[in-house]
Order: sequence, then structure tokens, then C-alpha cells
Amino acid sequence: MEDDEGKKQHQRIIPNANGHVMIVVPDDAHAHALPASASAPPRDADGPDEESGDEEERTPAGATSSLWRAAVLALAALALAAAAYACLYAGGDDDAGAAWRLLEARRQEDGGDDEHPGGRTSFLLPLYPKPPRRGGDDWPQNSTLFPHSLAGNLFPEGLYYTAISLGSPPRPYFLDVDTGSHTTWVQCDAPPCASCAKGAHPLYRPARTADALPASDPLCEGAQHENPNQCDYEISYADGSSSMGVYVRDSMQFVGEDGERENADIVFGCGYDQQGVLLNALETTDGVLGLTNKALSLPTQLASRGIISNAFGHCMSTDPSGAGGYLFLGDDYIPRWGMTWVPIRDGPADDVRRAQVKQINHGDQQLNAQGKLTQVVFDTGSTYTYFPDEALTRLISSLKEAASPRFVQDDSDKTLPFCMKSDFPVRSVEDVKHFFKPLSLQFEKRFFFSRTFNIRPEHYLVISDKGNVCLGVLNGTTIGYDSVVIVGDVSLRGKLVAYDNDKNEVGWVDFDCTNPRKRSRIPSFLRRALRNQLL
Repeated sequence: MEDDEGKKQHQRIIPNANGHVMIVVPDDAHAHALPASASAPPRDADGPDEESGDEEERTPAGATSSLWRAAVLALAALALAAAAYACLYAGGDDDAGAAWRLLEARRQEDGGDDEHPGGRTSFLLPLYPKPPRRGGDDWPQNSTLFPHSLAGNLFPEGLYYTAISLGSPPRPYFLDVDTGSHTTWVQCDAPPCASCAKGAHPLYRPARTADALPASDPLCEGAQHENPNQCDYEISYADGSSSMGVYVRDSMQFVGEDGERENADIVFGCGYDQQGVLLNALETTDGVLGLTNKALSLPTQLASRGIISNAFGHCMSTDPSGAGGYLFLGDDYIPRWGMTWVPIRDGPADDVRRAQVKQINHGDQQLNAQGKLTQVVFDTGSTYTYFPDEALTRLISSLKEAASPRFVQDDSDKTLPFCMKSDFPVRSVEDVKHFFKPLSLQFEKRFFFSRTFNIRPEHYLVISDKGNVCLGVLNGTTIGYDSVVIVGDVSLRGKLVAYDNDKNEVGWVDFDCTNPRKRSRIPSFLRRALRNQLL
């Protein structure tokens, strides 16, 4: 047995602000101190004993000890990293905080760090829910899916919007957030507006600092070229509504997490002629914020100038108090851990980004044809979710079977195409969600790991003004998409969804969307454990 003096020679003590981490590393001289099970492999109970066994089949004790030493050294390195994390990131005493600030200052002097080369940053924009118009026979008006010219997307009511500032001096505007639209546009009065809604703010009027985008500009590619001196646009939606205008370049202001304001010249649409249902939808907002991977989209323009990384995302809250969540530009708010990623590609006709799903399920029941691949679009520009006709028909049959006899179809309720009346009072989805099963979209496995987007009942059911339970999944065939699943806002709540334009991937994770958090260098569960142990 080693004496106390011998033990002290093999201990390393790493000080911390509030405690110590002790690491014991045995060396070659004390390899015999390892337990017997570590110095020789376990023997089969029915096999020969030590004296009669085959020496060539045994693992040498020295080799096993080396493996153990390597394992212990690896644990020691992990503990060292944990201690360093506690000192530098977890707060600690003034010295630790000073060390962290010094490192940050040096990184800024060098023009950023490994995560933010060139000083790239990220911006947070708040999301606000836009209440839908309830009841009546007008539910199809909540779906103007996929425009016929230039890419935009759904422009229904019941969306989420954010606040941005345009011009010099900057003026505020509310824009509907649309991950299916390439173009950011705002109602404007130059030339004098031919047809505009009242909007949330006075019409945008370009100042002297704004310039019309010439038709020769690369960003004008794919737009109209009738006037060589400017780049015109026209976005037509599937319900017949449209926006027409001209592209301009003007200052857009962003506010960083530290309160610092940053201005960037952004190309966006100056819409002077809006028609159709769009005019009703713009009663509480001023235009659209386009978020795709195309050159005209806001994230791509910011990324092309090195202001942000070429990624963005959103997190729509399930908080009933009305907090909408947040939108982020850049990758600082994409969690390092727990995200499920799937590849995306542009659609064949509309250039909207799509992923491929193998199977659509309601509980254990498969809704799509066996072996038939279906395309999926994650779309903040849609209030509801859309299924292909075949999948929706099977879903409704499954709901009728599972919910009977407590729920029966009520054709008199026109809130949505399929509504059911219950035999008890219903005040919210919380009262009925336990009667229904989740929906799931199953993607191709990565290695041996499944990739599934789950939609809980509270994220596909809607309670009508009559107290009925309505299905927030509509028929995609009615809008010309019979093999595409559109995942709309009703099913995106409670998830952080991120889009990596460089890797052409979309990812998601269940998340508390009321509390934006910058991504950590270690998983949250391990960080909590380390703080408990080290601090």
C-alpha cells in the first residue's frame, strides 16, 4: 500500500474560484495499483483457469494497463477542459472574468474569432403573432401559396411579423416573416401609390439616400426589364392577389444584443400597387420580409457582405400570453447540440426549398403510399399545414375512427374544412389534445439515426369560435401541390428551425422560444452538471 507521501506525488490540483478539481493519474511505477480486473481481461466462467489457459490468447497486462492509462489521461483532459470552461465562461471571480474579457478583446483586435471570422455577428428580431380572421366561409383566403412569378409565398392572416427600420432617418415598419419569399418589400408612395392598404405605418417614401436599382444590376436577374433605368418586380399569388413595384437600395437598421445599432444598404421592393386579398392582410403590417437562399433575400445580402454567416432561423413561441418568439440572422443562436438536420434543394418550378420525407404518420398509421417520397417545405408564410390529398383523406379517416364517439363531424362549422363537435365543453386545445395522436414526418436515416419532425396534437388542431375541434391541416391539391407537405406556422410553434444556406440544410429542435440563448460550446446538461460540481 502506498503511503500518504507517495499519494501526494501523483495528484494534480487545479484551483477554481470556489473549489478544486482533483485528478489522480497513475504512472508506470504504480501500474500495480490498478484493480485486478484492469490488469487482465475477464475469464469465461466455463473456460480454463490461469495456470492451464493458452498464454497466446491472453491480453498482456502491460497493454491493458496502457489502455487504462490512456483512458484516465482522456478523463483528465476532459476535467481540465471543464475547469477552463468554469474559469472562462461560467463567471467565477474577478480574475476569471478579467481573463475572459481579455480574450474577447484580443479576438476583436484580430478581426473576430474562429466562430466569427472577419467580425461577423448575429441579429435578433422579435416576432409578434398576427391574429387570424376567424369564422365564415373565407378560410381559403388564408392560403395564397407560392406565387406565379418571382418567388414569394403564402400571405395569409394568422402569421408572424417583425419590426425593422428603413431609411435615413430610420422609420419603423412591420413586415410579415416569410421563409418562402425571396423578396423583402414594403408599401411605398414613390411613385404615388396606385393601390395600397392602410398599413401599420405611413407609407415608405424613399429619401435622397435611396437609389432605384438599375436593370443592369446582378440582383435584378429574373426580374422585369421593361425600364432600363430601374428594376421592376411583380409578385402574383395563387389566390389572385399581387404586389407590384420597383427595387430600391436604402439603409436598413439593425440593433445588436448589446444595443449597438448597425446600418446596411439593402435592396428591397418599393410596392406601389397591391391587389386582392393582400390589401386586407396589410391592415396591420406594411409588407413582407423575404427569407430564402436567393441573392435578393435579406440573409443572403447580409452574408455576402460578411456581416453575418449565411444562416438564419426562427423560434415561434407556444406561450399563450401572446409572446411571439424571435427571428435570428446569423448562426449564433443555432444550438450546437440536439439539432436534427436534413438536406434541402430548390423546387423544380418555384425555387422554394424542399426536403424529401419518406413517410407521413398519424400515430402508428402511415398516411402516404408505401415507398412514395414526398417533398416538404417549412414555410412561415403559411398559417396552416398542407398535406397531399391522399395523406389528408387517410388522416381524416383516422381522426374519425380514433375520436368516435366523443367527437362527431360538424359540417355547419365553416372555420376550417374539417371540424368536429365534442360531447363536452371545449375551451382550448389543452382540453382535447390527449384524445389525439401526434403527426410525424420521417426523413431518410443518417447512419443509424432516425430523423423525424413531430407535430403534437396541439400544433395541428384549432378550436373554433363554436368550441369545435378543427383540423389545421388543409388539402394541398386545392392550391396545386398534390405531392408536397407544407409545414405552416400552426405546426412550427415550439420549435427552433434553422436554415444553413451554405450547407443547404434545414434543422430543428424542440425549444423554449421565449428565451433566446447563444449557442454553447458544451451541451446544456453537461454545463449544468459542471457548474454544480465545479462552482
